[in-house]
Amino acid sequence: MKQTEVVAAIIRKGDRIFATQRGYGEWKDWWEFPGGKMEAGETPEEALVREIREELSAEISVDEFLCTVEYDYPQFHIKMHCYLCSLLTEALHLNEHEAAKWLTKEELDGVKWLPADVEVVEVIKSKIQ
Repeated sequence: MKQTEVVAAIIRKGDRIFATQRGYGEWKDWWEFPGGKMEAGETPEEALVREIREELSAEISVDEFLCTVEYDYPQFHIKMHCYLCSLLTEALHLNEHEAAKWLTKEELDGVKWLPADVEVVEVIKSKIQ
């Protein structure tokens, strides 16, 4: 089975967390935390800064490691490193996603998360006050 290693940014502003909706592919319309595949030689933090710049035209601070989630999708195995992040720029532009929302902890269960991201949501609900 193909193995994919990715990073995800749990971007916080006040009591809200940023979520994005996929606009393409098999998982179109499902929700996820922004991020993407690590490139050869990149640290997870470097990959996150690059991916958020590409996907959202924004600059972030990678503040703290949250968790690593592993999940078996039908076609591949994903290993996703998740970090709590904050915005260094206010403007966000959706370059790859069809929609986005700022969700409170209580609203996290109100969207249809990609399966691997469901595990991250559970960690967020248990660890973030």
